[in-house]
Amino acid sequence: MAPSAEKHVTPTSLVVDLVLVAAFFAYIFSILKSHVTSTDPRMINLWGAMAASCLTGVFWLALQMFRVVFRAHRAAKK
Repeated sequence: MAPSAEKHVTPTSLVVDLVLVAAFFAYIFSILKSHVTSTDPRMINLWGAMAASCLTGVFWLALQMFRVVFRAHRAAKK
């Protein structure tokens, strides 16, 4: 298979990814804060953010895999 000359990463796709990832992080962080077993607000924010960042990384990988599969699916239809 010859490499495609099509540009896969555009400024628009980067902005969309950034917005989706930031929104996902904020949502998961708000959920996870209530599950931290501490009374110290700094520790609650720290551990909530650390757990949310791991889950956000998985979300980002899933988003990239979705884009690749969707692009391949569209190309196969042509």
